[in-house]
Amino acid sequence: MVFTHDAQASLRCAVDLVNSALDGDDALGTPEALDAFCAKWEVTGRRDHDARELAQVHQLRPRLRELWSLAATGAETAFVEEVNALLREGEALPQLVTHDGWDWHIHAHRPDAPLARRLAVEAAMALVDVVRAGELDRLSICAADDCDAVVVDLSRNRSRKFCEAGCGNRIAAQAYRARKA
Repeated sequence: MVFTHDAQASLRCAVDLVNSALDGDDALGTPEALDAFCAKWEVTGRRDHDARELAQVHQLRPRLRELWSLAATGAETAFVEEVNALLREGEALPQLVTHDGWDWHIHAHRPDAPLARRLAVEAAMALVDVVRAGELDRLSICAADDCDAVVVDLSRNRSRKFCEAGCGNRIAAQAYRARKA
């Protein structure tokens, strides 16, 4: 695979974060839901467990979604400018770390930085790898006409076009039923 394990994890986490606010549903509507999200993605460091922290994470989602939209349209320069803005605002300071069963990987923030800042910097660092590898086309919007979820294609053959919400299966089933009719 083109990306390191920590970059892949950060990309998947960013996708999950962005897609947590689709269709008017907010999968991160409470501090407890945010706690579950952080546990799922093994987010380490400071946690405030309050409404302010939740609001800051909510404010990050549209910025990350915009990055996927820029990638989907091939706007590399604008994409890079936004990634750099996230790194500057997050006061990124890359360091090698090992913890909690993870081998050496990069953290580019202080562990006591606010959660939203850490999530932004982790996503931005992974997106730096995407740009450096010339793999911007691995970031897209779900190919289903009725879905706006973001997608990261980490497959070897670059075949992923649909989100993880089941759109690929739904579209395949519709095509099958249309052929049978």
